[in-house]
Amino acid sequence: MAVGALVVALALVIWLVLTVSRGGDSPGDTKPVAAGSSSTTTSKAAEASTTKAAAPVESSAPAPPSAASTASNEPAAGPGQCPDQSLAIKISVDQPTYRVGEQPNFRIVITNISSTQCQRDMNLAQIQASVLSLDGQRRIWASSDCSPVDESNARNLKPGEQALFTVRWSGTTSQQGCVGERVPVPAGAYQVVAQFGSLHSSPEPFNLTPS
Repeated sequence: MAVGALVVALALVIWLVLTVSRGGDSPGDTKPVAAGSSSTTTSKAAEASTTKAAAPVESSAPAPPSAASTASNEPAAGPGQCPDQSLAIKISVDQPTYRVGEQPNFRIVITNISSTQCQRDMNLAQIQASVLSLDGQRRIWASSDCSPVDESNARNLKPGEQALFTVRWSGTTSQQGCVGERVPVPAGAYQVVAQFGSLHSSPEPFNLTPS
């Protein structure tokens, strides 16, 4: 009995030694993972996911037209008619003195003094330059007497924009309808004025001297 008990005890000791030496490994256990490997893998996956989500997505659908581009397709309304009160007229003489027999040159400027663009027919039949005696009492010549040009000359004027016209005087008298004899005007002091519609310019003086 003592020998049998000794054999059993010896077999138990041997089994314990073998179990400890194998580290307790069994089919149901898993190998431990090295420290940090799991967190590193998770971190890289999260970074890849973040990068992909941040990438912009391009769309092939055309953008809807803006209000400005839509408005540009609509025809713009034309400028309105320039009333007389929206215009100013001025006349000047190229030089203050001419000799008898020379042909003075007058410049007429019509300016849009309003704050909006407008349109006006400025044919030369309506724009008139008149030479008067210095006191303005005697009419000597008018540009419309013998050259009534009645051709349409529509002008679009922006605010502050000007239209320039030049008129040359032959230095002779004239009457409305170009009737009667035209004679050279003698030396003396004269003035010239311009008219367009109801607009009248300030008189501009000049002189004719003996030739």
